[in-house]
Amino acid sequence: MTGMLASVKNVTEAQIVLNANVDIIDLKQPEFGALGALPIELVAEIVTEINGRLPVSATVGDLPMDENLIFNAVCEMAKTGVNFVKIGFFPSENWQVCVQKLASITENTRLIAVLFADTKSDFSIISHLKTAKFAGVMLDTMDKKNGSLTDVMTRETITAFVELAKTHNLLCGLAGSLRLENIAPLLPLNADYLGFRGALCAENNRVQSLDFHALQQIRNAIHTSF
Repeated sequence: MTGMLASVKNVTEAQIVLNANVDIIDLKQPEFGALGALPIELVAEIVTEINGRLPVSATVGDLPMDENLIFNAVCEMAKTGVNFVKIGFFPSENWQVCVQKLASITENTRLIAVLFADTKSDFSIISHLKTAKFAGVMLDTMDKKNGSLTDVMTRETITAFVELAKTHNLLCGLAGSLRLENIAPLLPLNADYLGFRGALCAENNRVQSLDFHALQQIRNAIHTSF
């Protein structure tokens, strides 16, 4: 069964998606990049507002692959009480060092690695994530101007990603400028969740405020597949 992740940037939007019965509330600041981070204080406020009614994830920002910088950002974000902390694995030869550094906290902090379809991510990282006891892995896009996930990666490659994640018993998410028309083709792949931001907003613009009608359309399209 595939669930719906909705990305929000403030308390009001979090309340809207909570009432829309999404499956995961994701906290990010779209104006600051693919995985722009919200202020720690705001994340903590939203976590308090949700009060355990739904799982909450939060990103730590579009950070360079410096193991100490990422480690410190993850530790700070984890203090807010979010259920999952998401880390973008951007193009770098240092990703293995970052994974090894983060392995020291995965016993108590559920981490989600985000790979980027438009940067030709190396899926061999997935086995290392499992060894380091990450909770999951997600496929996204870095440059939102290039279109959706299905525009920049073939179905065969997306399928291989999902199957590899499941083989290693990792939570698996698919995102990347997904729209209503992407849902039906992606649902048969049985990812754990599909993630949305732009498709939930006015004019399909990820930096705009949420549009409740668009949100309901996406939610209904996923619900009716069960």
